[in-house]
Amino acid sequence: MKFFRRYIFPALYGLLVYFTVRLLHDTDLNEMFWKRDWGLNILEMSCSVLVGYSSIYLFELLFRFYDRRWPLQFNYQGVVRELIILVFANLILVNLIFTPMAALTDDGLSWGDLADLTMIPTLYAIIYYGIARSNTWLKAYVANKVQLEKLTNDHLETELKFLKAQYHPHFLFNALNTIYFQMDENVGSAKKSIEKLSELLRYQLYDQQQMVPMKQELQYLENFIELQKVRSSDRLKVNVNIGKGLNGQLIYPLLFLPLVENAFKYVGGQYLIEIEAALQEEKITFKVKNTVPDRQIVPEKESGIGLENLKRRLDLLYPGQHFFVARLDSDTYTAEITLNISHER
Repeated sequence: MKFFRRYIFPALYGLLVYFTVRLLHDTDLNEMFWKRDWGLNILEMSCSVLVGYSSIYLFELLFRFYDRRWPLQFNYQGVVRELIILVFANLILVNLIFTPMAALTDDGLSWGDLADLTMIPTLYAIIYYGIARSNTWLKAYVANKVQLEKLTNDHLETELKFLKAQYHPHFLFNALNTIYFQMDENVGSAKKSIEKLSELLRYQLYDQQQMVPMKQELQYLENFIELQKVRSSDRLKVNVNIGKGLNGQLIYPLLFLPLVENAFKYVGGQYLIEIEAALQEEKITFKVKNTVPDRQIVPEKESGIGLENLKRRLDLLYPGQHFFVARLDSDTYTAEITLNISHER
């Protein structure tokens, strides 16, 4: 294949240009080139073969120059620039050989000859450029797309790590406050709380890099709730209802934690928290309700991390595959997340 492309194809390319020009010229003048002097025909075809080898060599020379100057950089300006340079160089080469040949044969050089000698070689040069450079441009296009996707993924991964890391000091601050108050009342219970805290931190530090089973996430939330109950008012009632079927479904971790945190933070009034999790077909719904004081504090408007962090994580991890709503109705604040897990399989 390399032998054909290097030694045979350039001659065929030059002859193709010659016979196309000859065909248009003879059709216009109602002539037949095979009735001409064959010595003249052989001379013209020999010059055409020389043009073919010279053109292909020039094209390849320009391609190597482009690749050294702008390696794997796909853009439309680059394509146009290359094409203009190639066509211009090809016209110079063609006219150096074909124009004198046409002027010294038959009836001399006419405007029709000049048009044919300009348009036909240019057309074939453009076709050759498209075929010869298509593979190079395809590689450059794919490389650019891969690089862009890598940069996008790196940016999203960095943002996700930052958002995840924000939960650690936020949660740790609350947990340490709980243990601090507990130390004055019951040292033994405080020790148990520290053990519980260590389990929670271990989950946050080591288990959140990949998706986790729903059962594991629910166990984490259960430990978190037990730790929060320690410092809560005796009037607080926490009702947890976990639907059947929630077990091995894979989800991204720590998405439900902000809802539970906010419930314990803003609960008041009747001091009631209701937590529900359910599986419906390919969707997981997690809902948290808590009564609020008469002042009707709205968690969404509080400064800091909280729900804004959660919304951003949902957008990154479940784009177009989640539903989140938070609302205040009279004396009850409700926050709900629905995750479509079918696309994770």
